Amino acid sequence: MISDVLASAKEKMTQSIEVAKDDFQTVSAGRANPALFQRLQVDYYGSPTPLVQLASFQQPDARTLVITPFDKSALKEIERAIVAAPHLGVTPSNDGSIVRIVMPELTEERRRDYVKIVKDKAEQARVAVRNVRRQAMTDLDKLKGEVGDDEIARAEKELEAATKQAVEGIDEALKKKESELLEV
Repeated sequence: MISDVLASAKEKMTQSIEVAKDDFQTVSAGRANPALFQRLQVDYYGSPTPLVQLASFQQPDARTLVITPFDKSALKEIERAIVAAPHLGVTPSNDGSIVRIVMPELTEERRRDYVKIVKDKAEQARVAVRNVRRQAMTDLDKLKGEVGDDEIARAEKELEAATKQAVEGIDEALKKKESELLEV
């Protein structure tokens, strides 16, 4: 039972790290990248739909991205969703069949703004890891009558070590992304 609680907590912590890394990919370092639009939701016939399900992406050069919608009637909604995305900071243009996005040159101020966004995403991931730890501790407390106190104490120590390792994984990914963003 204790091993199930620990295994579940470790798996959820690992997922939190992966989600944080995916979130970091949605912040640009000056290069056009389809991953920037991975989580962008478009209002498609009244329901929010991921942009990656509505269009294909081409990258003709390092700073340009061409989005070709599968359904041309979604063109305006795609453009509206891109403009509304605060973390992108781009202005799309369309020619009636495609949306073209040219990523702006990054200024020092914009790079610092991106670093703030990434730090916020990292903090959200740390909070998620701590919430997993808190839930696992609650589950371990419920087992106190069924198993010995020594086993629970060992499990709590193991849980703390897993939490520390997960937070360090998030911090390491943050440092990597931060250096990528600040690189000129």
